[in-house]
Amino acid sequence: MFSTGILVLTSPLHVLPLRIAPVLSSAAQLVDRTLYIHLHPGLNLGSGSPPRPVYLPPVVDLSTFITRLYSNAADVCGHLDVRFLLTNIRAHPTACSGSQTPSSPFPSPQPLSHSPEVVLTDFAVQDPHQTNQVTQCLEKYAGCCYVCRPGLSSVLLHPQLQENEDRLRNQGEKLECLETYSDVVVGGTFDRLHGAHKSLLNVSCVLASKRFVIGVCNQAMLKKKVLKELVEPYSLRVQKLKEFLQDTKPSLQVEIVPLDDPFGVSIVDPLLKCIVVSEETKKGGEAVNQKRIENGLQPLVLHEIQLLKDVHHTDIEEEKISSSSLRFRLLGTLLAPPKDASHLPTLPYVIGLTGGSGSGKTSIAKQLEALGAVRIDCDKLGHEVYQKGTAAYHKVLEVFGSEILNEDQSINRRALGRKVFGNKEQLKALTDIVWPEIAELAQSRIHQAREEGKRVCVVDAAVLLEAGWTDWIHEVWLTIIPEEEAVSRITERDGVTVEDAQHRLQSQWSNSKQVEHANVVFSALWEPEITRKQVRHVVLWSWKPHIYIFYNVVRNVTAVQFSP
Repeated sequence: MFSTGILVLTSPLHVLPLRIAPVLSSAAQLVDRTLYIHLHPGLNLGSGSPPRPVYLPPVVDLSTFITRLYSNAADVCGHLDVRFLLTNIRAHPTACSGSQTPSSPFPSPQPLSHSPEVVLTDFAVQDPHQTNQVTQCLEKYAGCCYVCRPGLSSVLLHPQLQENEDRLRNQGEKLECLETYSDVVVGGTFDRLHGAHKSLLNVSCVLASKRFVIGVCNQAMLKKKVLKELVEPYSLRVQKLKEFLQDTKPSLQVEIVPLDDPFGVSIVDPLLKCIVVSEETKKGGEAVNQKRIENGLQPLVLHEIQLLKDVHHTDIEEEKISSSSLRFRLLGTLLAPPKDASHLPTLPYVIGLTGGSGSGKTSIAKQLEALGAVRIDCDKLGHEVYQKGTAAYHKVLEVFGSEILNEDQSINRRALGRKVFGNKEQLKALTDIVWPEIAELAQSRIHQAREEGKRVCVVDAAVLLEAGWTDWIHEVWLTIIPEEEAVSRITERDGVTVEDAQHRLQSQWSNSKQVEHANVVFSALWEPEITRKQVRHVVLWSWKPHIYIFYNVVRNVTAVQFSP
């Protein structure tokens, strides 16, 4: 198995859409991270003479093939980072007449972000005795085009032929030229760069002969995104785009700009000629042209590409390949490795579960408790520290006075809340008293669980991160929901006004800030069964060898327990 490979496709372009799925499937058995695709239809590796790379004209079939390539890649080798290379694709005045371009597309080998360790091809060897000659030619050809690892290996793939392939091969090609444009623009979020993004970018690179402008959604454009808290940072999305485009077509002038509104530079840049859209975003492209006309600019050519279907989507995911589906699939998985906890006892393994008001945290904590974990409810512990006679009780009276007491001398927490509401200094004075006491009680419960031989504790704490309690837990698990949904739940559950619910949420850490500290994230936005699946996923497929999972299967999982 190799980390990075380059696949040289030699079949005729009109045949490749039928061939590409089995070819990718074969390649995926040899490469496990990055697979570059280099196209050279008609390349003869068995002639005995050293093959040379040539320019290929941009044609309609190429655009169609790119879409099919990424669609099939998502289906048969979704774990691979597939990148279609376009250095040898170039429009020129006589491209469709079949005349040769005088200069080579590779004056020197092109460096790639990941140097290939193996070169693969779909070239069919007619005589088995030629195999060594073909592999040597293949290695020389790849080395002529790209900077490869020393000791480059080569493999001839033998994919199972698709039905009708021979018939198509005999029909011959009818190449229709694809119109290209000096300056092309696209826009999008480009979160977790996937096959549909790559298809859009590759087709845009084929269409662009000089400059490619990409508008990338900034923070203001993410507000309505599903699970927006899991969208990668803008800088990371830009970094991934730059790497992909540098590999794909390094000769192209690429400009990546932040997109703070639906239009961005597309309505003010007079040099732009074409905008690439999908069936879903075509109306947006038409709106861009309306704005350009209003601004006295020429409208852009709308080049429409197909949406890529996601054959693995679930009932609550989009049918197309989308970033929102990928973010949904991150729920209940390990997003970040646990921090070093070598200073803590191995057992019990302590999970800190947190989340904002109304997020469904308590429900998830109870699910984990039902699976055998010891639940430590810090809200209940908070009530304990206020009891008469405790250290916290006397300290609170010293700071806030006796007017916060009920007739029975117990602390009236509503009265206390009114004193600290909107006053950061008073609130800090209170939390400085209460939080350490709650932490001490929680740690005593963990010690008790250890004495009883328990293996997992779940610390259910809304203020886990604000209070700085992560030093005595192994992992942070977080549950999130959109603010508007949280407001709706709080008002219904607690009978407070919308304004009070919003103030409550604004006094807590934002979802995005909490996600930065989380190892695992859940969302209780959907039906309860969806949340239960997230919990079962992280438990059943636990990555921690010291948590023993026991489950009985009777048609499906009927019981899951953290078992000693």
